[in-house]
Amino acid sequence: MADKQQPQPDHPELTASADEAASEVNENKTAEHVKETMPSLEQLLKKAELDAAEHHDAWLRAKADAENIRKRAQIDVTNAHKYAIENFSTELLAVMDSLEAALAVENATVENFKNGMELTRKQLTTVFDKFNIKLIDPTGAKFDPHLHQAMCTVDSDLAPNTVVQVMQKGYVLNDRVIRPALVSVSKVKET
Repeated sequence: MADKQQPQPDHPELTASADEAASEVNENKTAEHVKETMPSLEQLLKKAELDAAEHHDAWLRAKADAENIRKRAQIDVTNAHKYAIENFSTELLAVMDSLEAALAVENATVENFKNGMELTRKQLTTVFDKFNIKLIDPTGAKFDPHLHQAMCTVDSDLAPNTVVQVMQKGYVLNDRVIRPALVSVSKVKET
């Protein structure tokens, strides 16, 4: 069989131009297809504006929520300060009732008053224990400036800086001194 040869065009320039034209048509078709599938600038701008509006709205809501939380927390702190001692106060009312009952008794003897005072003191001690208020009674202990306030120094046979006498007991609330004990402290005897 003889090889069939394709006929050679008489004008090679025309063939090249036809190929270029076909290529250009294909490119135009591709460009049109891309244009059809790609959104226009107006569409992109519209989408960006909608997204921006949505994000701005979310930001405003988050800002408002944060402000509400801050205000609620401020109210809670104010109420905590205002009513922090409510439970303590309620417990003290029983002590006050006992004192008023003792004063209302007519013709009470000194012994009755003393017994009533002791019972009232026990009630108060119970309230103090319940709310972690501890007594500082440092008689005979080493002077501690964090717990005691020295009112004077006295000659004593005790070691220097020892509490000799308690003039007023102190109190601690949850490991914080609310009133130091007023004490007299020993010093070395002068000879």
